Amino acid sequence: MPKKDSQLEKLGEILEKSLKRLDLSAKMAEYGVWPIWNDIVGPTIARNAQPEKIRHGTLFVKVASPMWMQQLQYTKEMMTEKLNQTLGRGVVKNIFFFVGKLDTEAHRSEAKGASAPSPSMPESKLDEAHLGSVKDPEIRRALQRLYRVHSRKKR
Repeated sequence: MPKKDSQLEKLGEILEKSLKRLDLSAKMAEYGVWPIWNDIVGPTIARNAQPEKIRHGTLFVKVASPMWMQQLQYTKEMMTEKLNQTLGRGVVKNIFFFVGKLDTEAHRSEAKGASAPSPSMPESKLDEAHLGSVKDPEIRRALQRLYRVHSRKKR
Protein backbone atom coordinates (compact mmCIF):
# COMPACT_ATOMS: atom_id res chain seq x y z
CA MET A 1 0.00 0.00 0.00
CA PRO A 2 2.66 2.59 0.86
CA LYS A 3 4.09 2.13 -2.62
CA LYS A 4 0.83 3.23 -4.33
CA ASP A 5 0.52 6.32 -2.14
CA SER A 6 4.07 7.40 -2.90
CA GLN A 7 3.46 6.89 -6.62
CA LEU A 8 0.30 9.04 -6.42
CA GLU A 9 2.20 11.71 -4.52
CA LYS A 10 4.92 11.71 -7.18
CA LEU A 11 2.27 11.95 -9.92
CA GLY A 12 0.64 14.85 -8.07
CA GLU A 13 3.99 16.64 -7.79
CA ILE A 14 4.66 16.15 -11.50
CA LEU A 15 1.22 17.49 -12.42
CA GLU A 16 1.63 20.48 -10.12
CA LYS A 17 5.01 21.37 -11.63
CA SER A 18 3.69 20.94 -15.17
CA LEU A 19 0.67 23.16 -14.52
CA LYS A 20 2.88 25.85 -13.01
CA ARG A 21 5.10 25.74 -16.08
CA LEU A 22 2.09 26.12 -18.40
CA ASP A 23 0.89 29.18 -16.44
CA LEU A 24 -2.77 28.37 -16.95
CA SER A 25 -3.89 30.87 -14.33
CA ALA A 26 -3.25 33.76 -16.76
CA LYS A 27 -5.23 32.00 -19.50
CA MET A 28 -8.08 31.24 -17.12
CA ALA A 29 -8.20 34.90 -16.07
CA GLU A 30 -8.45 35.94 -19.73
CA TYR A 31 -11.47 33.72 -20.26
CA GLY A 32 -13.14 35.34 -17.25
CA VAL A 33 -14.20 38.17 -19.58
CA TRP A 34 -17.01 36.17 -21.24
CA PRO A 35 -19.18 35.48 -18.15
CA ILE A 36 -19.05 39.11 -16.97
CA TRP A 37 -19.30 40.92 -20.34
CA ASN A 38 -23.09 41.39 -20.36
CA ASP A 39 -23.15 42.68 -16.78
CA ILE A 40 -20.33 45.14 -17.41
CA VAL A 41 -21.63 46.66 -20.66
CA GLY A 42 -25.39 46.22 -20.14
CA PRO A 43 -27.95 44.54 -22.41
CA THR A 44 -28.06 47.24 -25.11
CA ILE A 45 -24.35 47.11 -25.82
CA ALA A 46 -24.27 43.34 -25.26
CA ARG A 47 -26.84 42.90 -28.06
CA ASN A 48 -24.58 44.85 -30.42
CA ALA A 49 -21.07 43.86 -29.28
CA GLN A 50 -19.72 40.45 -28.32
CA PRO A 51 -16.22 39.43 -27.25
CA GLU A 52 -14.69 37.00 -29.74
CA LYS A 53 -11.18 36.27 -28.48
CA ILE A 54 -8.41 37.66 -26.33
CA ARG A 55 -4.75 37.59 -27.37
CA HIS A 56 -1.83 39.06 -25.44
CA GLY A 57 -4.13 41.36 -23.46
CA THR A 58 -6.11 42.60 -26.48
CA LEU A 59 -9.81 41.76 -26.36
CA PHE A 60 -11.30 41.44 -29.85
CA VAL A 61 -14.96 42.47 -29.84
CA LYS A 62 -17.29 41.90 -32.79
CA VAL A 63 -19.83 44.71 -33.28
CA ALA A 64 -23.08 44.86 -35.26
CA SER A 65 -22.28 47.91 -37.41
CA PRO A 66 -19.69 50.59 -38.15
CA MET A 67 -21.76 53.01 -36.05
CA TRP A 68 -21.45 50.77 -33.00
CA MET A 69 -17.74 50.36 -33.65
CA GLN A 70 -17.28 54.14 -33.72
CA GLN A 71 -19.45 54.75 -30.64
CA LEU A 72 -17.72 52.10 -28.57
CA GLN A 73 -14.26 53.45 -29.43
CA TYR A 74 -15.02 56.34 -27.08
CA THR A 75 -15.91 54.06 -24.17
CA LYS A 76 -13.28 51.36 -24.54
CA GLU A 77 -11.02 52.76 -21.79
CA MET A 78 -13.92 52.76 -19.34
CA MET A 79 -14.87 49.22 -20.40
CA THR A 80 -11.27 48.08 -19.97
CA GLU A 81 -11.15 49.55 -16.46
CA LYS A 82 -14.48 48.00 -15.46
CA LEU A 83 -13.54 44.58 -16.83
CA ASN A 84 -10.18 44.58 -15.06
CA GLN A 85 -11.72 45.90 -11.84
CA THR A 86 -14.29 43.10 -11.86
CA LEU A 87 -11.70 40.45 -12.77
CA GLY A 88 -9.38 41.71 -10.04
CA ARG A 89 -6.35 41.98 -12.30
CA GLY A 90 -5.13 43.72 -15.47
CA VAL A 91 -6.21 41.09 -17.96
CA VAL A 92 -7.52 43.42 -20.69
CA LYS A 93 -4.96 45.96 -21.87
CA ASN A 94 -6.73 47.03 -25.06
CA ILE A 95 -10.02 46.46 -26.86
CA PHE A 96 -10.12 46.09 -30.64
CA PHE A 97 -13.56 46.43 -32.25
CA PHE A 98 -14.39 44.95 -35.65
CA VAL A 99 -17.63 44.71 -37.62
CA GLY A 100 -19.09 41.28 -38.19
CA LYS A 101 -22.21 39.17 -38.06
CA LEU A 102 -23.14 38.58 -34.44
CA ASP A 103 -24.08 35.12 -33.26
CA THR A 104 -27.60 36.00 -32.13
CA GLU A 105 -28.62 32.51 -31.01
CA ALA A 106 -25.66 32.05 -28.67
CA HIS A 107 -25.94 35.63 -27.55
CA ARG A 108 -29.63 35.34 -26.61
CA SER A 109 -28.87 32.50 -24.23
CA GLU A 110 -26.13 34.60 -22.61
CA ALA A 111 -28.06 37.86 -22.35
CA LYS A 112 -30.25 37.30 -19.34
CA GLY A 113 -33.55 39.07 -19.78
CA ALA A 114 -32.35 41.34 -22.56
CA SER A 115 -35.16 42.06 -24.98
CA ALA A 116 -34.51 42.00 -28.69
CA PRO A 117 -34.24 45.39 -30.37
CA SER A 118 -37.32 46.62 -32.16
CA PRO A 119 -36.93 46.22 -35.93
CA SER A 120 -38.74 49.51 -36.53
CA MET A 121 -36.27 51.49 -34.43
CA PRO A 122 -33.37 52.91 -36.46
CA GLU A 123 -29.92 52.06 -35.15
CA SER A 124 -28.95 55.70 -34.73
CA LYS A 125 -31.85 56.46 -32.36
CA LEU A 126 -31.40 55.82 -28.67
CA ASP A 127 -34.08 56.43 -26.07
CA GLU A 128 -33.96 56.46 -22.29
CA ALA A 129 -35.38 52.94 -22.04
CA HIS A 130 -32.35 51.56 -23.88
CA LEU A 131 -29.90 53.74 -21.98
CA GLY A 132 -31.44 52.58 -18.73
CA SER A 133 -30.26 49.07 -19.50
CA VAL A 134 -26.60 50.21 -19.37
CA LYS A 135 -25.76 49.67 -15.72
CA ASP A 136 -22.54 51.65 -15.51
CA PRO A 137 -23.35 55.39 -15.10
CA GLU A 138 -20.11 56.56 -16.76
CA ILE A 139 -20.69 54.46 -19.85
CA ARG A 140 -24.37 55.54 -19.93
CA ARG A 141 -23.42 59.26 -19.82
CA ALA A 142 -20.75 58.78 -22.47
CA LEU A 143 -23.23 57.03 -24.76
CA GLN A 144 -25.81 59.79 -24.20
CA ARG A 145 -23.27 62.43 -25.27
CA LEU A 146 -22.18 60.41 -28.28
CA TYR A 147 -25.73 59.85 -29.48
CA ARG A 148 -26.60 63.53 -29.07
CA VAL A 149 -23.61 64.51 -31.18
CA HIS A 150 -24.38 61.79 -33.73
CA SER A 151 -28.03 62.83 -34.06
CA ARG A 152 -27.03 66.51 -34.56
CA LYS A 153 -24.65 65.55 -37.36
CA LYS A 154 -27.38 63.62 -39.21
CA ARG A 155 -29.73 66.65 -39.27
